[in-house]
Amino acid sequence: MTPVAETEEHKALRSAVSALGKRYGRGYLATVVAEGRHPTELWAEAAKLGYLGVNLPEEYGGGGGGIAELSIVLEELGAAGCPLLMLVVSPAICGTVIARFGTAEQKRQWLPGLADGTRTMAFGITEPDAGSNSHRITTTARRDGTDWVLSGRKVFISGVDIADATLIVGRAEDARTGKLKPCLFVVPRETPGFERRPIDMELSSAEKQFELTLDEVRLPADALVGDEDAGLLQLFAGLNPERVMTAAFAIGMGRYAISRAVEYARDRTVWKQPIGAHQAIAHPLAQAHIDLELARLMMQKAAFLYDSGDDIAAGEAANMAKYAAGEACVRAVDQAVHTLGGNGLTREFGLASLITAARVSRIAPVSREMVLNYVSHQSLGLPKSY
Repeated sequence: MTPVAETEEHKALRSAVSALGKRYGRGYLATVVAEGRHPTELWAEAAKLGYLGVNLPEEYGGGGGGIAELSIVLEELGAAGCPLLMLVVSPAICGTVIARFGTAEQKRQWLPGLADGTRTMAFGITEPDAGSNSHRITTTARRDGTDWVLSGRKVFISGVDIADATLIVGRAEDARTGKLKPCLFVVPRETPGFERRPIDMELSSAEKQFELTLDEVRLPADALVGDEDAGLLQLFAGLNPERVMTAAFAIGMGRYAISRAVEYARDRTVWKQPIGAHQAIAHPLAQAHIDLELARLMMQKAAFLYDSGDDIAAGEAANMAKYAAGEACVRAVDQAVHTLGGNGLTREFGLASLITAARVSRIAPVSREMVLNYVSHQSLGLPKSY
């Protein structure tokens, strides 16, 4: 049965991470963004406390937990106003894929560093012309003797500038059928032919977005992750945690926004009473809180299913969790800003920048429309229009 109440261990983890997040807070992250640097201090302390690798195997320095535990870490940091986006990418996607499917040498090479924060990995799947359709990926991988040669482009890839390597999704020809199949490759940052260009974003974030060009990138045979014929399984083993973690990111952000609005509504007095006493203010905030709690329940279900090894059921739940959390986050941020009125748009209260940031949880890593397509086809059995 899927648990609906957290264990004492999860409660303790949530409390400890919350305390860490509050020591840094929104002000710290705003300073980091303004200075154009990365949240290295928070990343290092989270690593020292064992939070970055809480989902990775103990034998490689991790906490031996799962996505359920890692999602708690990201949610609580977000609720404190200082989420770490690279948690979604490095330990959740890349760490999970390597832990489940990597060779013994790949695990020894990467997992200890991912767990203790000394190494990070980015994840490259999105392409200019493929959008959310992973079947249209045009980055190709061909054999040349014992080597692999990769060519293609990727866009909106987070944190490539600080990542030691990027886990690239390409397509290789199946020797038996001649069809292209997905494969995953570890591409070190300074590999010849592997170029990056920053994308100018209006979104204020410590983690930058990049366009990647792979121009005849030559890789040794051991750059291929796991089994060449299990690429699709390995790909979705990384995408489901990505959706769960995106939900955690959104829920944390929504909680932060509502907490600031509630604090303001308790203190702000206009007509002899705090504005929070008026139902026109109180009810929308209560509704936003309910929506976030409901989204968290679906996120917890998705994480439980994934950590239990039920990839098929986890796929449905992870998509639903991502959708619910994204919608709840956008509504929560909007209501928080509206509660503060003009103050909600000032730098002092730190909510205005969330208006743009909240949209990310609707758009990435898969749009809400593609989630609805998934549910209508896979859950309801409706025919496809494409």
